[in-house]
Amino acid sequence: MVELLTIKQASEWASTYSKRNVTPSNISYLIQYGRIRKVNSNGHTLIDKQELIEYYESYFKREIQWKEQLGEDLNWKLSFEYLKEADTTKHVHRLHPYKGKFIPQLVEYFIDGHTDNFKKEVYFEKGDIILDPFCGSGTTLVQCNELGMHSIGIDISEFNALISNVKIGNYNFLDLRKEIQNITEALKEVV
Repeated sequence: MVELLTIKQASEWASTYSKRNVTPSNISYLIQYGRIRKVNSNGHTLIDKQELIEYYESYFKREIQWKEQLGEDLNWKLSFEYLKEADTTKHVHRLHPYKGKFIPQLVEYFIDGHTDNFKKEVYFEKGDIILDPFCGSGTTLVQCNELGMHSIGIDISEFNALISNVKIGNYNFLDLRKEIQNITEALKEVV
């Protein structure tokens, strides 16, 4: 018997099962990135509970499986599995669901000024220029900006270049607010 859950029910079940706060946004992320399938029913998105169980069972086994394949010196912290989806797609990284993106924490790990047991040297510092020749949605560009570094991004996709430029552009928030108000008023006239 197939048991279907709403996104809210799925997040509640996953929170209890994983003993972590799993939000509806986290479940939507799993659907959006093909980790679990959505089932449409009369315009509602439903999830097969068995698929959710399989996803979370594999989630807990991943570290063991990767260490068996790659060895015990694998730095599992670099998987960032302990972070919620909302943390790995912080602020501007949520503008568009770009499937090939790196999470900002991974980029930051490699370009920031810390060292640890795995990262023995610092290669970049404030004011440096970093070239990202395949910048995709601009995660490296944003992280460079946050760390006080300059960056140049190149991508063959015009859409990706647009996303990157939107993420790193400077905006006058007063002008932005005024434009939002103008759009809102125009929409009210249409309705």
